[in-house]
Amino acid sequence: MTSPYFTQSSRSVVTRSGVQNAASSLRSKLTNRRSNVEPVSSVAVKVEEEEARVETLPLSSHSRRKRQIKVEYDPDDGVSKVETEHGEPPDWKNHLRCIREMRSGRDAPVDNMGAEKCYDSGAPARVRRFQVLISLMLSSQTKDQVTAAAMQKLRAHGCTVENIIATDDEALGRLIYPVGFWRTKVKYLKLTSAMLQKEFSGDIPDSVEGLVRLPGVGPKMAHLAMDIAWDKVSGIGVDTHVHRISNRLGWLKKPSKNPEETRKALEEWLPSV
Repeated sequence: MTSPYFTQSSRSVVTRSGVQNAASSLRSKLTNRRSNVEPVSSVAVKVEEEEARVETLPLSSHSRRKRQIKVEYDPDDGVSKVETEHGEPPDWKNHLRCIREMRSGRDAPVDNMGAEKCYDSGAPARVRRFQVLISLMLSSQTKDQVTAAAMQKLRAHGCTVENIIATDDEALGRLIYPVGFWRTKVKYLKLTSAMLQKEFSGDIPDSVEGLVRLPGVGPKMAHLAMDIAWDKVSGIGVDTHVHRISNRLGWLKKPSKNPEETRKALEEWLPSV
């Protein structure tokens, strides 16, 4: 029976049985969805597989690769590079020939501004030797151009034992600036000059043992001073550059840790002529 006060709606009438049927249908859909969902472990495995696949992809040609630079020496393959009867490296003469050829032009700064060029050739022998020693002391951790400029100012000021002692630290610092560690070298110059005046009558020692006793003078400087100032070959002057190159060329029986070790190792086999 239809009420005259109500018109028939297009919507379905909701009944209890209809609600139950809808709920049952919804549960079945949820069950089907759960059955289609993959376990977490399988998803993780797929993620790991994708990551592994990405890692194995070839790098782009534009990617930057680290370059490995060998610094001290090239490691050998278990075979010593020093195999000759007298402990000489097998190819050292060829190395030396190439080095001499490369240096035949004598056009490096040290050739024109090294310790051999920094002293006053017209000065008395004792003063010349002192100036050689001073230039070597200033050259540590300093470019040859800077050392030469400092020596030029010192010579104009008066580079003698007596003048260095009489010059105050501040003025001496202005003369040698900007050599490396110039403040420390001011102290070394004053102490060395005083020691030379007191113990060596203003001259420099004529032996390596005597030279290395002076403040600021090491084995390398001592051997160079013996060669330039006294015209005597007492040993090999090894700095960080000679130390590094000697290791890289394989001129040592085993890698050395510092220039002094390199010097001793080279002097064991390197001919004096």
